[in-house]
Amino acid sequence: MANIIISPGKYVQGKGELKNLKTYVDALGKNPFILVSESGMKRVKAPIEAGFGGKVTFESFRGECSKNEVDRLIGLMGDCDVIVGVGGGKILDTAKAVGYYTKKPVAIVPTIASTDAPCSALSVLYTDEGVFDQYLFLPQNPNLVLIDTDIVSAAPARLLVSGMGDALATYFEARATRASNGSTCAGGKVTKAAIALARLCYETLIEEGLQAKLAVEQKVCTKAVEDVIEANTYLSGIGFESGGLAGAHAIHNGFTVLPQCHSYYHGEKVAFGTLVQLVLENAPSEELEEVIGFCMDVGLPTTLADIGVSDPVAADLMAVANAACAEGESIYNMPLEVTPEKVYAAILGADAIGRYFKAE
Repeated sequence: MANIIISPGKYVQGKGELKNLKTYVDALGKNPFILVSESGMKRVKAPIEAGFGGKVTFESFRGECSKNEVDRLIGLMGDCDVIVGVGGGKILDTAKAVGYYTKKPVAIVPTIASTDAPCSALSVLYTDEGVFDQYLFLPQNPNLVLIDTDIVSAAPARLLVSGMGDALATYFEARATRASNGSTCAGGKVTKAAIALARLCYETLIEEGLQAKLAVEQKVCTKAVEDVIEANTYLSGIGFESGGLAGAHAIHNGFTVLPQCHSYYHGEKVAFGTLVQLVLENAPSEELEEVIGFCMDVGLPTTLADIGVSDPVAADLMAVANAACAEGESIYNMPLEVTPEKVYAAILGADAIGRYFKAE
């Protein structure tokens, strides 16, 4: 199997770039269908309409990246010839899925940097109730990813931190996939470029993550914020897709079976999943301590209670472990034998370590 790396057709990041959206979208189509949340509509509709110099077709997202929502939007596309997803990860994944099924080009405009979804040729589908359903692997990445960092830095700091949690897993999952000679979402083996980007992603978080969080809490966009937005979005996006997923994201998927976890963001659950993966592979203490220290500094989960499981029930955690080990899950990219019992033990082990550091 070949080594493969894939990426979006064009990546644009900078202050005030939303006003230039038409310039880039014109190369893809002349009649855009713009998917955005109702709350996002209030923030971005006016500048988008102004940039396009006239009326464009807007549609409100109903909250879940599900097959039913994708089908609903396909029925509304009409004569639109390009779909533009504006918002967070689930909106962006929905736009990519609609583009795939309608064979239309896709432009992605994140308004938050809370996941690494924007750049990928992947949509994560859930049920209408928010339980993980399936990965929809797409034949190509978005044609355009455009990030206005003025908009992203004005979002709540928790969203940027959640993106750091998603990005935190990138290097460790890519490293595990390479060690196991596993396959990546790009349909091949891990490239040196993907590993390098994944490692740079991790280093950027460790060096600048706390600075970025503190700046965003003040609603300002510093160089650290710019760098972390790039890490959360591009470095993590290329790193996970061409570097591979392993334990952390599978464990996240497992936690979606617990209703008490649904109010926590994707990246928050992935961050705890990263700790579980490190325990599962018996990572060096120094590495585990660095990751836990970073999580505590920026406010990412380090215990079960931090993701809503304040009173763990053995049967519930075993259900999480079984879901994480479902057939076809990315956890089988780990370079060791994986069983639900081992995952269950690693979940409790990670929780105990997290509680130990919090008590210090």
